[in-house]
Amino acid sequence: MAGAIFLKFHILDVFAREKYQGNQLAVVESLGRVSAGRMQGIASEMNFSETTFIEAVDPETVSASVRIFTPREEVPFAGHPTLGTAFVLRNFLLPSPTDRVTLRLSVGDIPVFWNHSGPKPPLPWMTQNPPRFGRTIPGLELAAVLNLKEEDIDPDFPIQEVSTGLGFIIVPLRSLVATQRCRVDRDRYFSLIEPLDAKGILVFCRETVDPENHLHVRVFVDFYGVPEDPATGSGNGCLAGWLLKHKIFPEPFSLRVEKGLEIRRPSILHLRGREEAERMIIEVGGNIVPVAKGLLL
Repeated sequence: MAGAIFLKFHILDVFAREKYQGNQLAVVESLGRVSAGRMQGIASEMNFSETTFIEAVDPETVSASVRIFTPREEVPFAGHPTLGTAFVLRNFLLPSPTDRVTLRLSVGDIPVFWNHSGPKPPLPWMTQNPPRFGRTIPGLELAAVLNLKEEDIDPDFPIQEVSTGLGFIIVPLRSLVATQRCRVDRDRYFSLIEPLDAKGILVFCRETVDPENHLHVRVFVDFYGVPEDPATGSGNGCLAGWLLKHKIFPEPFSLRVEKGLEIRRPSILHLRGREEAERMIIEVGGNIVPVAKGLLL
């Protein structure tokens, strides 16, 4: 077709132990050839929680300029798109093998590295921006949003806004049963988040389905067009900062998080947190499984 622009794209499952688990991601090699409006249109058509667009690649600095879109809007940062896009950059676009790449996002530069000392094949990890802590929210208000009882929420720790580039409300729950019972009241949800910077709600408990794991997590992000997200690296990075702040685990910690079980997209995320020179270091990692690739008109 004369004058047509064909874009290479990749479909990945991120934070997945095998294909068709974890969180789906589309990575498009746009390379400066399409407008932001077209990117939004593609992301809406894909209808994954996020679609990323690689705008430029710099082999000399081993980096790429990347934009991230949900089905509804562009976002400055998201976790599984960062890891998945780094995977595509490393495996398909750079001229030589590397174990460290940098994604240049609107929130800043996010480094991604491959750790060979752990599981095989090596996991990619991203170092997120230091967490920023915002407002605290009454438990009774969140209980109404989540169709829970107030006593389902752990009263010993605050419900709080946290952001490492994309904001989430972190909600500690007492039990696995309470976590599985969450059902979002959309009207109350949108009323709650309207004045807040954080638009996602992350609920978690320390009771897990698999005893190998440390935390059971669910994330609700209807604001971005995804009622429940199966695997959220940005949200879990915020959770890691919250865990550090409130000394939930001895530091430094390395945790396995189970997620996506309620929506049949089982996911495993790895979280690491520590403090260095009064600065929180947050790292999120996970396995990536290629699913498909092709051309997009």
